[in-house]
Amino acid sequence: MDPVSNPYSPGAGRKPAALVGRDQPRRDWQVAIERVEAGRTAQPFVLYGLRGVGKTVLLSDFRRSASDRDWLVAQVEAGAGKALRGALGEALHAPLADLARPSAGRRLLKALKTAVSFKASYDQSGTWNFGLDLAGASGGGADTGVLETDLRKLIHDLALAAEEENVGLAILIDEAQDLDQAELVALCAIAHAAAQDDWRVLFAFAGLPSLPRVLAEAKSYAERFNYEKIEELRGPVASEALTKPAAEDGVEWDDSAVALIVNESAGYPYFLQQFGQDTWNAATGVSITYEDARVGAANGRAGPGQRILPRPMGPGNPSRTELPQGHGRRQRQR
Repeated sequence: MDPVSNPYSPGAGRKPAALVGRDQPRRDWQVAIERVEAGRTAQPFVLYGLRGVGKTVLLSDFRRSASDRDWLVAQVEAGAGKALRGALGEALHAPLADLARPSAGRRLLKALKTAVSFKASYDQSGTWNFGLDLAGASGGGADTGVLETDLRKLIHDLALAAEEENVGLAILIDEAQDLDQAELVALCAIAHAAAQDDWRVLFAFAGLPSLPRVLAEAKSYAERFNYEKIEELRGPVASEALTKPAAEDGVEWDDSAVALIVNESAGYPYFLQQFGQDTWNAATGVSITYEDARVGAANGRAGPGQRILPRPMGPGNPSRTELPQGHGRRQRQR
């Protein structure tokens, strides 16, 4: 098959061609967005599960869904070299800059000034002005140095600005189990305050199986958040992750090939994409066969320099491929 048209996309957080098996959390998120837009509240979402099951993919799908409705959206990864304060501040700059304009309403101007003060709380050398004169605007005060105080002020003012713009605010945090205790406490407390006072904001956290415990230990009322365990794909849904993208390019999988890859991947979305990509690249016919899948699974697990190339069928080559003994096996991505 042509590798240029390969529809499979392995990689941490990369959107697959077919996002299958996640219909319920996606519907729940859409309902939450519409509730917030209608002036009602929704509990924070918590996506948890093992690595490789697609939590980041789903979190990013949440982000795109909110962005498509012109919401203010910030998605960050905890423990990625920045404290939460700086990571959130920088992630919010671009959407705020997009909204800044001379005709901005009072609440938006206030939120912009608050964002400027929040920037100063973690970066004394850098300034934001959003291209507007904010000297006469109320706001600011998000630079006390106390994380919960500053972050509450920022999110509150941004939520008011979002309401003025008839949209909402979404805060999404990946690898949330890596937040430090003060960050966890602050986020839980702010989410609780937002629900009590109907702020136009939605929170979503994603992380490892320990995340529900970590949140509950930070604040006991976090036990009432909306928890969604994300697991490997099973049965027809796992098969669909392979066959649907190929069918859109007019390529069919043999049932035996699908069964092999689903079994080899154990239904983990990451490995379905990796083995699907390698199987597609190994195929030389008009459909994907069991032999193609054998090579794809082997290459998906092989180390550098140990990938297997398909051999053309013909006299002396009864099988199109030959798998060498002791071929390298790739460790599961953590």
